[in-house]
Amino acid sequence: MTEQDKQAGMGDPGATQAGAATPAAGNNQVNIQIHLRKIPLLADLSEEDMLRVRSEIRIREYPQRAMVLQKGGAGDSLLFLLSGQLQVIDVTEDGRAIGLRMLAPGDFFGEIAVITGANRSASVVALTPVLVALLPRTTALHLFSHSPSVANQMLRFLAEKVQRDSEFRALLSIHNTSKRIYAFIQLLKQKNPNNEEVIENLPTHQDIANMINTSRETVTRTLLTLTQQGVIKKGTHRLIIVNPDALKKLAQG
Repeated sequence: MTEQDKQAGMGDPGATQAGAATPAAGNNQVNIQIHLRKIPLLADLSEEDMLRVRSEIRIREYPQRAMVLQKGGAGDSLLFLLSGQLQVIDVTEDGRAIGLRMLAPGDFFGEIAVITGANRSASVVALTPVLVALLPRTTALHLFSHSPSVANQMLRFLAEKVQRDSEFRALLSIHNTSKRIYAFIQLLKQKNPNNEEVIENLPTHQDIANMINTSRETVTRTLLTLTQQGVIKKGTHRLIIVNPDALKKLAQG
């Protein structure tokens, strides 16, 4: 994929304006204003570190289904998802794509290869058109060692990632496919400001199927049954858990 990234422009140290090159769009350029302090990992940076980040960060756009990171590639940058939705995937020996986790705006990724200097351990694909920021490895390592706020957030993130990966491995060990789907919903759900349990930016049925090793038809049929039973309600790209207790009992069998 051709490197067409543009350097961030001058202005507010907490914001950057860049021409973000769309890999599928040739030389078409768009003007994008990014407020770096809205990225959780960068929110509490000192002004000095923020100036360094602003001068070195690059902004890129990718179309739906584009490969943002390739397994085996060089870990030369830490990446931030600014808009859209990404999925971390691995490919089995027989060529099947297995979804590992979803990424939402504000999330960062590619940190393991940046920290270890090894090649990328997984691929990342765009489920929607996405906007991504790339921070060079040397700058990211400087933040890890010199910014207490970044170091603390990174440690907390890695601990949560270990726990989440352990829960996901346990989910994949469930033999009953319906129970696996129930457990997957339990794993993804979050409480919104209205105290509702929801899944925002709901993956497609095919993406869910890829992540939990089942068929799209099984996912569709199971979600329809849950809807008919009044356990969930589906909206546009979101799922509301109407009866959390019932879902919990189903997931626990």
